Amino acid sequence: MGRKCGLPAATTEFALKEIMSSGGAEDDIPQGERKTVTDFCYLLDKSKQLFNGLRDLPQYGQKQWQSYFGRTFDVYTKLWKFQQQHRQVLDNRYGLKRWQIGEIASKIGQLYYHYYLRTSETSYLNEAFSFYSAIRQRSYYSQVNKEDRPELVVKKLRYYARFIVVCLLLNKMDVVKDLVKELSDEIEDYTHRFNTEDQVEWNLVLQEVAAFIEADPVMVLNDDNTIVITSNRLAETGAPLLEQGMIVGQLSLADALIIGNCNNQVKFSELTVDMFRMLQALEREPMNLASQMNKPGMQESADKPTRRENPHKYLLYKPTFSQLYTFLAASFKELPANSVLLIYLSATGVFPTGRSDSEGPYDFGGVLTNSNRDIINGDAIHKRNQSHKEMHCLHPGDLYPFTRKPLFIIVDSSNSVAYKNFTNLFGQPLVCLLSPTAYPKALQDQSQRGSLFTLFLNNPLMAFLFVSGLSSMRRGLWEKCQEYLRKINRDIAQLLTHSRSIDQAFLQFFGDEFLRLLLTRFIFCSATMRMHKIFRETRNYPESYPQLPRDETVENPHLQKHILELASILDVRNVFLENTIDDY
Repeated sequence: MGRKCGLPAATTEFALKEIMSSGGAEDDIPQGERKTVTDFCYLLDKSKQLFNGLRDLPQYGQKQWQSYFGRTFDVYTKLWKFQQQHRQVLDNRYGLKRWQIGEIASKIGQLYYHYYLRTSETSYLNEAFSFYSAIRQRSYYSQVNKEDRPELVVKKLRYYARFIVVCLLLNKMDVVKDLVKELSDEIEDYTHRFNTEDQVEWNLVLQEVAAFIEADPVMVLNDDNTIVITSNRLAETGAPLLEQGMIVGQLSLADALIIGNCNNQVKFSELTVDMFRMLQALEREPMNLASQMNKPGMQESADKPTRRENPHKYLLYKPTFSQLYTFLAASFKELPANSVLLIYLSATGVFPTGRSDSEGPYDFGGVLTNSNRDIINGDAIHKRNQSHKEMHCLHPGDLYPFTRKPLFIIVDSSNSVAYKNFTNLFGQPLVCLLSPTAYPKALQDQSQRGSLFTLFLNNPLMAFLFVSGLSSMRRGLWEKCQEYLRKINRDIAQLLTHSRSIDQAFLQFFGDEFLRLLLTRFIFCSATMRMHKIFRETRNYPESYPQLPRDETVENPHLQKHILELASILDVRNVFLENTIDDY
C-alpha cells in the first residue's frame, strides 16, 4: 500500500504515479480516470482531517460544534457517493480495498453516534445502526484477516465494539448477542495470529459487555421462552397525562448531567448500568430519520437541527471535580428561560469523620468525584485530616450557586441524605430525590448490576418484580401489570396535584413529561419499599428535599391498596405488609 493522499502538489503527483503504475503505462491512463483518483484522494484526505479535528472541539457547549459537524457530514456524504459512483475506476486505478470502504462507512456511523451524544436525538442512533449494519451485511472487513497487519484487525475489533454500544442503546439485544459471539471469535483469531500486548484489554471488553447484558434482574419471556426486549424510553402513553383542574408549572427539562462514579458497578464503554438506565429515562422512543432526509451525510441536520424532543445530556463517567463543575457551569450558562437543569449523581458516598461544630452545606459529606492521584477502594471514603473537608467530593454546598435557576437533583448513593440538608437560597424551584442509603441484606449483592433506586426510576415494574422475588415472567402478565402500573401513575399524579400541603416546587416541575414520570415513579418506589416486609429501617427508604407529605403521597392508603392489588396480580401479596392500611 504505502500511498498517501493530500500531499503538496508535486508529492501528490508522484504518489498518483505510484498508485496508478499497476494499471499500465501512465500515458495510457485516460485523463478522466486520473482526475477521478485525484478527486478521491482529496476527499479522503479532507474527510480524515475534519474527522480528526472533532477531537479538538470543546466537549461542552451546544453551539460551537454544529457548523464543524455540518462540514464533516458534507465531506463524508460526497466521499461516500463518490466511491459508489466511481467504484470500478477506483478498483482498477487506485486499488480500493473493501476494508477501506468499510472504514468510510464506519466513520459515518461514528459521526451519527457522536451527533446523538451532542444532541440527545435518539433518531441518529438509527442512522449509526444502519451504517454499522451495512458494514456487517456486506462483509467489508472480511478480507482484513488475510493481511498480515494487526492494526487493520484492531480497526475491525473497534468497529465491533462501537456497533455493540449503538445496539445496546437501541435495545437490540439479539443483535448484541450475535455481535459478541463474532467479536469473541475475532479476538481469539487476532490473539492467536499476533503476539500482541492488548489481548487482556480485548478480553476485558468481552467480559464487560457480557455483564452489561445480564444486568437486568428479571426476564420477560414469550410463550416459546425467547426473551422479550423491553424499552424504557418515554413512549406516547408513558407519562400520566395532565387532567383538567391540575394546576402545574410550565417549566420544561432542557439539560441533564448524568454522572456515574460507583466503584465496582458493571459498565461498558464509559457507561455504567445506572447511567445507561437514567439516560433512557430521559429520552423518547427514537424515530427513523430516513423519511425526513437523504442518506448518508445528514449535512442538513447539522446546519438546521430539527426541534429537539429530548433534553440535552452530558454523560460523565468518573469525572474529576473540575470536569464536573466545568460541564455544570456550561449547562447552567446555556439553560434557556423557563427551563430546568437536572443533575443525576450515581456515586460512592463520602462521609465526614468526627463531629463538626456547625451543620452547614459542607459538613455532611457528599458523593465522590474522581481523583487522578488517589486509588480508592470500598464503597465509602473518609477524609484523612479531620480539620479539612474532602477535596474529591461534591458537597451539597457546591451546588448552591446553580440553584439560581430551576434545579432537579437525583442522588443515588450511600450518602444521598447529605443532600437533604439543602437550603433554597434564591427561591427558584428546587427538588432533590434521594435514594435509600442502605438496602436489606438480601438485596445488597445486586449492587454491581445497578442500583435498585435507579431501576425503579427507569423500569418500575421490573424493580417491583425483583423486590418481590421474581426473576422471570410471561409477556401477557407483564403487559397486564404494565397497564395496571399506568393506572397507579395516574392516581399518583392526582394525589400530588390535589395535595393541600405539598411544596409548590414539586408542582412547578410536574408540567414536564420526563420530570412528571420521574416524580410518580419515585413515589411508587418509596411507597413500595415502605410496605415491603424486609425494608424495615429508615435508611431503607428514599427521601426528598423538600419533604413530601407522607399521608398524602408515599403512605396514602389509596396508593397502598393499589400496590397490594398489583402484588395480588403477581401472587406475591405475602411479601408486603397488610396492616399499614389499617393504621389510617
